[in-house]
Amino acid sequence: MKRNPVVPFAIIAVLGIVAMIIISTAGINQKEAIENAEKNGGKTEEQQSGGSDASPEELFKAKCATCHGGDLSGGVGPNLQKVGGRYSAEEIQNIIKNGKGSQMPPGLYQGEQAKKIAEWLAKKK
Repeated sequence: MKRNPVVPFAIIAVLGIVAMIIISTAGINQKEAIENAEKNGGKTEEQQSGGSDASPEELFKAKCATCHGGDLSGGVGPNLQKVGGRYSAEEIQNIIKNGKGSQMPPGLYQGEQAKKIAEWLAKKK
C-alpha cells in the first residue's frame, strides 16, 4: 500500500499555523503591555507602584544604563563615572529633563526622580 506524499506536508503546515497563532498571541500580549506603559507616561505597572520609592541606582538602571553602562563606564552615551566633577547636580538635572545634543533624549525623568538621579550622579567625582 502506498503512503500519500501530501500527508507530511499537511502535518508541517498545520504545525506551522499553530506556531504562528501562539507567537501572535504572545505578541498581542506584549503590544498591550507596551500600550499600557505608554498610557501611564512610559512607566510600567511596577514603576507605577514603587517608582517614587526607587533608589537612584534603580532609576538609572531602568532607563539610563542601556546607553551609559551599568557601571557608568559609557557606551552609546558618555562615561559618567566622574560626571560630578564636570557638572553640578542642577546641571545634571537639567540635562536629564531637557536632554543634550542628538543622543541624550529629553524627558526620561522629571521632578523628584530627576533630582534623585542628579544628586546621586553629582557625587561621582
